Amino acid sequence: MKKIDFLNFPLEEKLTQAQLEFFDKNGVIIFRNFISKETVRLYINEINRIENQWLTEGRDKVNGVPLKFGKDENGKTIIQRMCFLSLFSDVFHELLQDPRLKALIEFLSPYDGRIAENEKDGLILNHYVRMPNSSFTQMGWHTDSPRDLFLGQKIMPMLNVGIHLDDCPFENGGLRVLPGTHKQNMIKLLFGKKYFIDNNPDHREIGFDVNPGDLTVHDGRLWHRAQQSPHFGEMSRRRVMYVPIITGKYKPKDENSKTPFYHRLAGKVQN
Repeated sequence: MKKIDFLNFPLEEKLTQAQLEFFDKNGVIIFRNFISKETVRLYINEINRIENQWLTEGRDKVNGVPLKFGKDENGKTIIQRMCFLSLFSDVFHELLQDPRLKALIEFLSPYDGRIAENEKDGLILNHYVRMPNSSFTQMGWHTDSPRDLFLGQKIMPMLNVGIHLDDCPFENGGLRVLPGTHKQNMIKLLFGKKYFIDNNPDHREIGFDVNPGDLTVHDGRLWHRAQQSPHFGEMSRRRVMYVPIITGKYKPKDENSKTPFYHRLAGKVQN
């Protein structure tokens, strides 16, 4: 396992040729300081507002997608995985209109991509806090592609765009990827590792130093996982919002949507 030093790429309203070439080779890229520290605090406050609302309502899913619950270091119930956040927040809806996010669609060329505000799981928050009895502190190796098969369609290119809200140096766990595997063949895509079950480090994997406000992009066909923090409580906290940028047929969800099979499967194997 190793840490990779990325070039200091700024994200503007159009990608550069160097950025396109870097992503084409690696399937992952980091843009530093996508949002300011003040905006990070704004987003955390907005997440807390929605979380309190959903806990008060007793909500356990949104548009058919289950929420995941846990406890923080004070024993308080938290929602460790939230979805479709922008449908409950003007702040997050406005975020998804940011022309810099729309510029990322070019990574999917020649496919026509779009920001999936009301498709897939919409705007997601993953909130990791490791406690002795935690059930969601890491995620095993996977790609984001097979979910298309569960939905009865062929695998289509997509991007997972992470907006990071906490300081997460390499040593504190977080995103690990196998660079270049977004170009693997179908056999390796489907059977290269045991989906979600395999949490073992890979000698080819790389990790990152991530700061609050940084933005990461990885190709959905890339093998990746979330490394567990070695710490407990506040020192282990990682909050990442994920914006899906997808291709293919438009398939919006609503409150009558059924729970996809892959969510039931993932719930059984995460730890």
